[in-house]
Amino acid sequence: MIKIIERKAQDATASLQRSIETGTKEQRQAVWDIIEQVKANGDRALFQLTHQFDGVQLDTLNVSEEEIQEAYKFVDEETVETFKQAITNIVQFHEKQKRESWMYSNPNGTKLGMKLRPLQRVGLYVPGGTAALLSSVLMTAIPAQVAGVQQLVLTTPPSKTGKVAPTVLVAADLLGIREIYSVGGAQAIAALAYGTETIKGVDKIVGPGNIYVALAKREVFGTVDIDMIAGPSEIVVLADEQQNPAYIAADLLSQAEHDVLASAICVTTSKELAQDVQAELVKQVQKLPRREIALKALEQHGAIYVTETLEEALDIVNQLAPEHLELMVEEPFELLDSIHHAGAVFLGEYSSEPVGDYFAGPNHVLPTNGSARFSSPLNVDDFMKKSSIIAYSKQDLMENADKIMRIARFEELEGHAQAIQIRLEQSSKD
Repeated sequence: MIKIIERKAQDATASLQRSIETGTKEQRQAVWDIIEQVKANGDRALFQLTHQFDGVQLDTLNVSEEEIQEAYKFVDEETVETFKQAITNIVQFHEKQKRESWMYSNPNGTKLGMKLRPLQRVGLYVPGGTAALLSSVLMTAIPAQVAGVQQLVLTTPPSKTGKVAPTVLVAADLLGIREIYSVGGAQAIAALAYGTETIKGVDKIVGPGNIYVALAKREVFGTVDIDMIAGPSEIVVLADEQQNPAYIAADLLSQAEHDVLASAICVTTSKELAQDVQAELVKQVQKLPRREIALKALEQHGAIYVTETLEEALDIVNQLAPEHLELMVEEPFELLDSIHHAGAVFLGEYSSEPVGDYFAGPNHVLPTNGSARFSSPLNVDDFMKKSSIIAYSKQDLMENADKIMRIARFEELEGHAQAIQIRLEQSSKD
């Protein structure tokens, strides 16, 4: 079960942080081999690899309109309405992130600006595996659609029956996504990056996956853009002595059940609360269908850390830079400015982590493995590209030509200088 640690702050993070997941040499080689097979053999490789890894012999990679509509038979109307409400919330949040192109002029007539355009074609990877993450459809597709991306293509592994999870298909249908392929793993990433006879290549690949998917995204980056190299799920709960240990335990388990590599950590100034949370975890984990996964995650990557001061606790939180951070303290907003690194911050006892995962509106594709120190949640900007606009006036060029040439010649790039010089000379003749 999860351990309670009493130790100085500078010692805590070394025991709680995980190294960035880069996979084993064998895993990296396997991913490289898969990518090369797809590049060389296209669809034929996808059929072979799907049979090899998923145990399914497919006749087609395309998910038909009939299969999409049939999926509604397995999803009740109340659930469909719930999906629609979540979509409304997520769209509303991401609409506020939109930015417009801009331009300004100076008195000499020069115009400078930035043109924003959406990406043309984006691949959405939706995991199957131990759980079909229908929420990943919403969280990856909606910011892309808000940005204005016109072509969205979804890939997801087939089940043992050869069918895609009905909830994934219903979520995709509600968003108007029609290009769906029944292929998963590193082979799906390769297909999206390089294209096959059936699957046209994309400009960017987004969405979570297992270690093979993560390594494949790392491998194809540069040919296409990617959102991030996402590691296993993680949560940190910063709690004071007044909080409900049952709530804290439940939220820790909400992430621990994801994966045996998931991290669930509580940081508190109260040893009594730490013991109560530990007891709650023992009780609550028994109720989970995925309790073996959660137990292993808690044992290997979980901890309840007891600090002497709140300042020490905050220092630990910022060093960990967690994917999900819950501030379960009496006045959470008073601590918000002290949080420097976190993918998403949940304030107060009613802001349980699953609220953000599914329904509130902010994106749940978040930086992991401490990368919240320098990266952000998936957002509308991730699906935009920007071009600088430079319309330099003759007057400005004449006034600044010597300065531009001086910099060019300082760098020993005479061709750059001559490109300006020739305009000076031509202008003097006019």
